[in-house]
Amino acid sequence: MTIHSLRGWFAALDAEPATGVCERRPALFIPGFTGSKEDFIPVLQPLALAGRRVVAIDMRGQYQSPPALSPGGYAPDALAADVAAVADAIADDRQGVHLVGHSLGGLIAREVALARQTRVISLTLLGSGPGRIAGQRAELLRGMLALMDAAAAEDAEDPAGQTGDSVRADKRLRVMVEKLWDEHLEPQARQDAVPDSVIGFLHQRMMGNSPTGLMAMGRYLLKCPDRTAELAGLEDLPIMVLYGEDDDAWPPAAQERTARRLGAHRVCIPGVGHSPAVEAPETTASTLTAFWRTAEEEDRRRSARAMSDGHPGRAAAPTTPTRRSAASA
Repeated sequence: MTIHSLRGWFAALDAEPATGVCERRPALFIPGFTGSKEDFIPVLQPLALAGRRVVAIDMRGQYQSPPALSPGGYAPDALAADVAAVADAIADDRQGVHLVGHSLGGLIAREVALARQTRVISLTLLGSGPGRIAGQRAELLRGMLALMDAAAAEDAEDPAGQTGDSVRADKRLRVMVEKLWDEHLEPQARQDAVPDSVIGFLHQRMMGNSPTGLMAMGRYLLKCPDRTAELAGLEDLPIMVLYGEDDDAWPPAAQERTARRLGAHRVCIPGVGHSPAVEAPETTASTLTAFWRTAEEEDRRRSARAMSDGHPGRAAAPTTPTRRSAASA
C-alpha cells in the first residue's frame, strides 16, 4: 500500500487481524541499509494475529519509496522526521506507536525517539548497535562508497555534468550500483545458496534504491555517533535490544553493553545472525508481542495516574512511558 503523510508518501506493507478489531496499539517497522519493508514479511502475520495493525515501510529513497529532492533529505534528522510523519499517519489518534528499527533503521528509530516529534510507546533496536559499524562490514561499505565516489567525481569532471543535470549524474551512479551487484553482491548471494527467485528480488530492490540515498546512508553508518547516553535519559521509554548471537554487523557483546547502559530489556536469539525477523520469525514475533503488551500495560497505568493527579492532557502528549521495570534477559 501507499501511506500518505505530511512529508509525502511512502511504500508500505500493512497487516491487520483477519477478524475482529485492532485492540492494541499499532507497530511501525523501519528497515536497514539496502533493506526494505519486505525484510519483515515473516513476522507481519503472527504479529497482526495478536490483535494489532503492523506496518513496515521503505524509507525515503529505499526500493519503492520516492527519493529525496536533495541529499539533505537523507540526513538522519530528515529520515527521522519522515518516520515520525508516517507514525502520525498510522496512529491518527496521536496515542502513539511501537517503533522497531532494524540495523540502520534502529539508528533512525533512535533519532525519532530523541526528537520527540511523535509519541513512541516502545522502541525496539533490532540487530542495531550504539553507533557506527566496524569490522568487515565497514570495510565492504567503504569499498562500495569509494567506487560510487569515483563515479560521482567522473561526472563532476564531465562538462555535461556541470550543467546541473542531476538525472545524468544519477544514471552514472546507477551504472556503478549495477556493477557492484554483478561483481560482488550477486556472487555472494549465490555462494550463500540464496534461491534464484529471491536473488531476482534482491537485484530489483538494489536497483530501486536511490544511489544518492545509498551514499548518504552508507556514510552515516560509518560515522554515526554513539547516542546511547542520550537515549538512556528518556527514562520513561520502554526499550528492547533484540539481536542474534551471530550478528556480524555490531558484535553481540556491543549490543549487550548497549542494553545494559540503557537499562533495557535484552534478548539474544541463539543461532541467528543479523536478521532475526527473517532467520527466526516465530521467536522474534513472540518476543515483540510480549514486550509490546507489557509496554501498553505500563502506558495505561501511567495514563491512569496522570488522570488521577489532575493532568488528563499528559496522557495524550508526545511523550513516552516507563522503562526501568524491564529487566535484562
